[in-house]
Amino acid sequence: MRIALHTLGCKLNYSETATIREDLVQRGHEIVPFSAEADVLLVNTCSVTENADIECRKIVRRGLRTSPNASVVVTGCYAQLQPEEIASIDGVKAVIGMTQKFSIGEKIDEILSSVSPRIYVDEISTATVFNGSRTGRGDSRTRSFLKIQDGCDYSCTFCTIPRARGPARAMPLSSIQQNLESIAKEGYHEVVLSGINLGEYRGENGERFIDVVNMIEEMAPPFRVRISSIEPNTLTAEIIDLISVSQTFVPHLHVPLQSGSADVLRDMRRRYSPAMYAKMADRVSSSMPHAALGIDVIVGFPGETDAHFEETVSFLEGIPFTYLHVFTYSERENTPASTMHGQVDIPVRRLRTQRLRALSQIRTIEFHKGQCGSRRVMIPEGYDPTTGRWDGWTENHVYVSLEAPSTLRKRPYSVDLLYMEQDAVRVSPIEPLEFTEPSLLPILNHTEFQ
Repeated sequence: MRIALHTLGCKLNYSETATIREDLVQRGHEIVPFSAEADVLLVNTCSVTENADIECRKIVRRGLRTSPNASVVVTGCYAQLQPEEIASIDGVKAVIGMTQKFSIGEKIDEILSSVSPRIYVDEISTATVFNGSRTGRGDSRTRSFLKIQDGCDYSCTFCTIPRARGPARAMPLSSIQQNLESIAKEGYHEVVLSGINLGEYRGENGERFIDVVNMIEEMAPPFRVRISSIEPNTLTAEIIDLISVSQTFVPHLHVPLQSGSADVLRDMRRRYSPAMYAKMADRVSSSMPHAALGIDVIVGFPGETDAHFEETVSFLEGIPFTYLHVFTYSERENTPASTMHGQVDIPVRRLRTQRLRALSQIRTIEFHKGQCGSRRVMIPEGYDPTTGRWDGWTENHVYVSLEAPSTLRKRPYSVDLLYMEQDAVRVSPIEPLEFTEPSLLPILNHTEFQ
């Protein structure tokens, strides 16, 4: 079968799609771009916001325009929460929930032979097992996403993830090490540790996330390691201090805030206060002045008054963040927040979103300009033939642009950050570039990245 895959949502979903891809390839199927004609369209969904659900429908329609006779299979969080709704979408032949997500390959023939849509959705319980996943050999990315934790035991009033993903569970520490060793052999230059609530990692012998970090630091792998989103109440001083001196972990953290108002945080049932968050941010800034700090913020939460929102703006202006991911609150079915009093008008939510996104843009530009004149490590990721440039990210999350031929090897290069140009920082290499064609190799000796 010719199967096209599309992923919506978080880094965790990308790692899970990669694992599904590997299984499909081993079963003899051909993976094709989503824009190509396919026999099966597989969509891995998210359901964090209302827009994620709407996006799923758009993706299905887009795929069917290219492959009108294709069978559509939808999996992921949205599939787990709203299977009947998805099954009613034209073209959908199967809806597969979280517990059966990794058995899609086994079901292909059964799905295609079915006349009406089939629903494979089981109730998620405390007995739900952990299914590991990571970017594998079939992926062309320079970084590998490794899922080491899944599920969440928190009870945030706006969130559907515990219902979609189930209770917190994790990959054994020994399996993490084995996966990292395999990733090293496959030649990846960066690994992103991911999880639904990463900081609440609990190993089978009681290990915590700091034990994962210490184990990886001791391994000294031949790639850099990035920590994906981590809750502020689980980002301990010990973890921050280790990252600040590490040669493996990069100085980039993404830590959700959601609101700078203590009242709103309480209504959200978050497990920290603005003061606790500010203390964490100050520790990151003081120990790693060059570090990037990304923040999630939700605006328009029920009961968020103009005064509450101004508290959030004032709080953000007072801490050293680099960029914001701003989410406009949307009502999610079967969440406590959906029935709370004080629902904020949609136009007001949108205006607040625009204001914070403007603040984010200002801070990002300031951070990028502040990094000009420094020396960083860039991994080329995408090549634009119209400009003759590669784009990529430094270890501290600066978006950079390098002029080089398309044959440049995708590996780490030490670069000088020169100046801002549109949304990227222009860089120049301080070591000879390495190319894939022998005839283009530089005469100078090449120093391998350490």
